[in-house]
Amino acid sequence: MESILTDRLTILSHPHRLSVFRLLMRRYPDELPAGEIVEALRLKASTASVYLSALTQADLILQRRDGTRLLYAINLDAAGEVVADLFVDCCRGRADLCLPEFSGYLRKISPMADKKLNVLFVCNRNSARSIIAETILRDRVGDKFTAYSAGTAHRSELNPFAVEILTSKGHDVSLLRSKNIAEFQGADAPCMDFVFTVCNRAANEECPTWPGQPVSGHWGMPDPVKAEGSDAEKRLSFHQTYWALHNRIMAFAPLSFENLDRGSLQKRVDEIGKETAKQEYQL
Repeated sequence: MESILTDRLTILSHPHRLSVFRLLMRRYPDELPAGEIVEALRLKASTASVYLSALTQADLILQRRDGTRLLYAINLDAAGEVVADLFVDCCRGRADLCLPEFSGYLRKISPMADKKLNVLFVCNRNSARSIIAETILRDRVGDKFTAYSAGTAHRSELNPFAVEILTSKGHDVSLLRSKNIAEFQGADAPCMDFVFTVCNRAANEECPTWPGQPVSGHWGMPDPVKAEGSDAEKRLSFHQTYWALHNRIMAFAPLSFENLDRGSLQKRVDEIGKETAKQEYQL
């Protein structure tokens, strides 16, 4: 067991191999093709292949062939073993040493009588998908949640088709504005309970650690802004995006936050992303 741990730590000690590992961790439960990993981390294809091979051999990531493509995903079991082995070895099983740092992660997330749960949706430009998600959560279940959205790009504007689809569904768009993620990372920013990325580009980017250890999820979907064709075809893309996000949010909102610990909530959030994506693909 010690040999396996040291081998895995050796693999992860290389900064670029660690970057690949962290990217796949951020994108879990997605499976990423090698080309997307190369693009996201700006690596040479041959170099990325070496890194992916080393991580796969150490069982830190999983590889699956899909036709002519190789897809990669994080191996959560192996990642958990690394963390567990480190703390068993470091702390000798002493709960008084290990638990204080992790007790916050194990706590339940429960809405209080005078406090709603804070939810932030993040995409690259905060012009369409995250804005739509913020609006749906606010208007459909705003009694339980306070909804926010932001983009990782420095400057953007609301997409007119996004505003149009929200208006057509009866949402109030008067207060909507495009925001940068930095607005939610200052000392005075609200503490988030949940952070969802709704585009692959935002999920691929390195972001500072969120205060309060929010449960995070990746609910990636195609960017309707990139839809081509007539205005009618573009509107159809935004219509599909609206209902895809609506399905995820309506599956998320009824979760038993009072009875589930953070680990269980994380698992359910991941399942919602996979289940709804599969349903949309079948449609």
